[in-house]
This record gives sequence, C-alpha cells and structure tokens, in this order.
Amino acid sequence: MLTTVLIVLHVLVALAIIGLVLLQHGKGADMGSGFGGGASGSLFGATGSANFLSRTTAVLAAVFFVLSLALAYTATRKPAAEGGGVIDVIRQREQPPAQPAKPAAAPETSSAPQSQPSAPGAPEKQVPQ
Repeated sequence: MLTTVLIVLHVLVALAIIGLVLLQHGKGADMGSGFGGGASGSLFGATGSANFLSRTTAVLAAVFFVLSLALAYTATRKPAAEGGGVIDVIRQREQPPAQPAKPAAAPETSSAPQSQPSAPGAPEKQVPQ
C-alpha cells in the first residue's frame, strides 16, 4: 500500500517537474524581450516568473529525490508477514518432502556390496563386484 502511494506521488512530481521545465524560458529568450517581447507584462513581472518557476522546480526536484530514496528503502525492506523472496519459494519447492525415520535393520550377511544412494539428480554410481 505504501509503495503504491509513493509511486503515484513520484510520477506526479516527475510530471510537474517536466511541466515546469517546459514553461521556463531559455537563456536566449531574454534577448527577445528587448525588442518588444512583452515579458514584462507577464503575471509575475519581468524576472518574477523566472525566480518563481526555478524555485518551484528546485523544491520539486528535492521532493523527487526524497521520494526516490523512500522507494529504494521500501523496495529493499523485507516484509515481516511474508516468508521471503522468490528464491526462497523456489528452494522450498525443490526440497524433497521429509521422509520418516527408518527402523534400524539387522546388517545383511551377503557378500555382495551394497550400492550407496546418491544425491537426487546425480547419476547412479556403479559398484565393482
């Protein structure tokens, strides 16, 4: 739940930063105002819009950075309710079920050697006779 909220906020802040950067004037746009560009008639005045937009962009960039750190923290934190990650689930599935203990049997008296059971998935060993 927390991760979803952080992701939504992260995307909204990113879109706001994109919008603010696109609204700002470039360095070359100031030359056009000297020839009647009308920048002084804007809502924030001749230099007020640049200061407001650049400060807002800086604040949103800081919020974006903090949200990035928060998302990284929530992604690396192991949830207490779950049993672990995907690798742990795969390891649990690959383990053979526990076998009940075998009763102790009397040793056999035959002269033929017995083959030892090998690990699961390993090729059977041939015992020379």
